[in-house]
Amino acid sequence: MNRYDMLRKQVLLLEEAEGGVDQFTRSYRSFGVQRLPDNSLFFKEWAPAAEALFLTGEFNGWDKFSCPYSKKEFGKWELTIPPKPDNSPAVDHHTKLKVVVHTKDGDRIYRISPWAKYVTREEKSVIYDWVHWDPPQPYVHIHPRPKKPKSLRIYEAHVGIGSPEPKIASYKNFTHNVLPRIKDLGYNCIQLMAIMEHAYYASFGYQITSFFAASSRYGTPDELKEMVDVAHSMGIVVLLDVVHSHASKNTEDGLNAFDGSDSCFFHSPPRGEHTLWDSRLFNYASWEVLRFLLSNLRWWMEEYCFDGFRFDGITSMLYHHHGIGTGFSGDYNEYFGLQVDEESLVYLMLSNHILHSLYPDCITIAEDVSGMPALCRRVEEGGLGFDYRLAMAIPDKWIQILKELKDEEWDIGNIVFTLTNRRYGEKCIAYAESHDQALVGDKTLAFWLMDKEMYTNMSTLVPMSHIIDRGMQLHKMIRLLTHGLGGEGYLNFMGNEFGHPEWLDFPREGNNQSYHYARRQFNLLDMDHLRYCQLYAFDRDMNRTEDKYGWLAAQPAYVSAKHEGDKVIVFDRANVLFIFNFHPNKSFQDYRVGVEAPGKYKIKLDSDEVQYGGHGRLDHNTDFFTEPQPFNGRSNSMLVYIPCRTAIVLANEEIDYCY
Repeated sequence: MNRYDMLRKQVLLLEEAEGGVDQFTRSYRSFGVQRLPDNSLFFKEWAPAAEALFLTGEFNGWDKFSCPYSKKEFGKWELTIPPKPDNSPAVDHHTKLKVVVHTKDGDRIYRISPWAKYVTREEKSVIYDWVHWDPPQPYVHIHPRPKKPKSLRIYEAHVGIGSPEPKIASYKNFTHNVLPRIKDLGYNCIQLMAIMEHAYYASFGYQITSFFAASSRYGTPDELKEMVDVAHSMGIVVLLDVVHSHASKNTEDGLNAFDGSDSCFFHSPPRGEHTLWDSRLFNYASWEVLRFLLSNLRWWMEEYCFDGFRFDGITSMLYHHHGIGTGFSGDYNEYFGLQVDEESLVYLMLSNHILHSLYPDCITIAEDVSGMPALCRRVEEGGLGFDYRLAMAIPDKWIQILKELKDEEWDIGNIVFTLTNRRYGEKCIAYAESHDQALVGDKTLAFWLMDKEMYTNMSTLVPMSHIIDRGMQLHKMIRLLTHGLGGEGYLNFMGNEFGHPEWLDFPREGNNQSYHYARRQFNLLDMDHLRYCQLYAFDRDMNRTEDKYGWLAAQPAYVSAKHEGDKVIVFDRANVLFIFNFHPNKSFQDYRVGVEAPGKYKIKLDSDEVQYGGHGRLDHNTDFFTEPQPFNGRSNSMLVYIPCRTAIVLANEEIDYCY
């Protein structure tokens, strides 16, 4: 049976279920707790290994036995609590609840509902509490979803580090202080990390404990809804970093051992444990696990109006070996064999099929390091249905170059190969660095380039040192080259647009619970005498230039020059000409470059402009006229001046660039 046949079989089963696909994937309306029209509260759980279930909480004085669930078929448990005499719900808004599970071993354990919509942790506690969230006046979204962007420019963000202050920042701070910066920078998409509730802050949001709860450490669910709504008002789509590849091992405030067994939502060990991540692995063949995960996707789309998802840890899902101790060479035998986990693969196909059927403008991005073929092809073609995949080799290549090679040793051909090495017809999100490169133990591009000199020599009041000069120029060039050549979308991690110094490290025992490195120093941009604002300005204008000419939405670039000796790269894309001179000290007068479309060209972006921390060596009033002289595989050519360590974008003045 091929992939598509497996998917169709699964879809047919869902369609035959009571209520069909729509009701099955909206099970969050019946599981957990729901308020009925008469103000009764209906509770429902799936705990197949439990002997008995009870509900307790502040509403009944924490009585462990007064509210028993009734056992139903297939491991389901249900409970209805009538309203109070005044017809108000029996459980008040913002009060605590617990599920009491009696196991087959005779134990009594206390759990949070897997479907809990809000959980909080008291300051001196290590365990999260289930808090009933039913506000009398819930937030109502005002603004419609923006249209799906043709060119996707993503700002990867973490709410908690979105402030210069050494503390956990809030949804409100992000709404009022970060969103305007993102809009100004020209990004049209935000990828939000660490929103699904996670007990351990330093996990960066990748050890999920409550899948339906927005993290309370940043504020309330309504404040997150407002944040998404305000982003929509700015024309920015918002993606959720969703983690369905594994779950935290926590028991009291997580999914693990919810019903007292070693399975329930997961495979029993050893298959149900990820040895490297120390976490649990879902059983994607289970009907109730599918209900839980598919409903989770719809919950975030419907309740919070997210516009799509970045699926984390896809490589771990696709293979029984989870990518541990395994290298991928691109040999097709690595992708089609018994090592492939077909249950996980079909789940991903099913997720994309349902999301794109229900929400045609939904965006899904896969984080896969293996290079699984057809990951971003339609499910009807046997693909997995993702819109984009992350081009994960690109940031690794830049870090390797900066760590290991002198500027004169840069392999221009290898750089171009890495940036263009992708399957035609499968869209990629290119990025020079993401949160992975910013984490403690590694460095951002800016810190690799300039290191400790960033502490002392970033002032515009003194001449640039050699190290700062080199770092500033290469930082801009690397990002523009990645933007123009590396994919069909572009991603930047918050703060890196202005060369954020140092690294990212969350409070933990190893750093004495410090927030010093768990913040973004946006205050550096407000100091006009520091060069961070120059890098910010270049990033902003790079995005605005793309917005005008649309190279990300265009066909892949034609690379007409990759000269090793000159350290020059030339390519055209979307009728825009990109020229890069990476040579550390050689500038070139009357350098011939090939171009396809004839006409008059003008400079539209110049990394050497003084406002970007450059040296201002190019005259922007210059007109560049093509000659009918074929060169490097292009029909026309022209002569240009390209200073050392400079990138130039030229556009044809005689072409209408509507895209």
